[in-house]
Amino acid sequence: MLNPMRCRYIRLSAPLFVFCLLACSGDDSATTSPQANTNRNATLSLTLYTEPTTPVSVRDGAMHGLEIPSLKTGGADAFIVHTLPDGTLNYCIGYNTGLKAGSWTAYKWYNGFSSNNRAWNRNNWRNGHTFNGYGGTGDPFQPDPVLPAEVRTALADHSGSGHQRGHLLGSADRLNSKEANGQTFYLSNIHPQLPGFNEQGIWWNLENFLRDTYDTSTFRDTLYIVKGGTISEGTYRMTGNSGKLVCPNHFYMAILAYSAKMKSISGGYFAIAFWMDHKENAEAVSSRYAITIDELEQRTGIDFFCNLPDQIEDAVEGSIDPTKWKLRD
Repeated sequence: MLNPMRCRYIRLSAPLFVFCLLACSGDDSATTSPQANTNRNATLSLTLYTEPTTPVSVRDGAMHGLEIPSLKTGGADAFIVHTLPDGTLNYCIGYNTGLKAGSWTAYKWYNGFSSNNRAWNRNNWRNGHTFNGYGGTGDPFQPDPVLPAEVRTALADHSGSGHQRGHLLGSADRLNSKEANGQTFYLSNIHPQLPGFNEQGIWWNLENFLRDTYDTSTFRDTLYIVKGGTISEGTYRMTGNSGKLVCPNHFYMAILAYSAKMKSISGGYFAIAFWMDHKENAEAVSSRYAITIDELEQRTGIDFFCNLPDQIEDAVEGSIDPTKWKLRD
């Protein structure tokens, strides 16, 4: 658990919402209600970007989900909330408007909203389907429509970099609908990634390991996942046609699991983090890439899972059991 750093306050041109929220209830998908703590996202004033159709209750409650890191840490000065047409929360981003880059992307997996619900496939974009006018040829990548043009990257920025457009929330993580999948292609959810890291590389291997091993009803009731690349000073380089595209030196994942079957241990919660150098690497996932949440917080300056009760947060962030996470040496 990190000590919160001072939050930056900004105002940008419309469309946006500037909001101030008070402490809230627990996450709506967990089967327990976390008690009050001393470190949660409570009263904050920051720039919020979301779809115009987002219900107020979802908009105002989003920052209190267990997957959301402290909005006072990590260099994010804006909070992006993406929801589906029916009002369901899809995912959130802590976003740095100066760098035009995400600090992290956070989302949940649970029965009914899982990588295993295959109602949609990435190949559908090659079959004439479009989303916000993009797609039809297999390339639905697009600027994030909720962000003003002056604080977002464009498709042209990603050209000529020698990198692929690497998802944080993966396309294969949201197969339950066209809209859920389409939103994963927003450039706010993308970082430049080396081909041998992203495609058939260690990042790709880790993403598939998560889907195949952890996103099952026998392993979890709910998974809370945060993925990101390092964007603090000295932890990234610039690339792309414009030379202004942030390319992280490291990528990470922070994962919190809840299982009612393990409620007698830390309230049913357990956590792990993964840390990877951004380089060509085709190794399989192993315990050598696993670290504690506490260590990840020290490396990134981000306070993860701050909305957990303090006692549970302290218990799950300080240690990991590789066998519980089905990791080989």
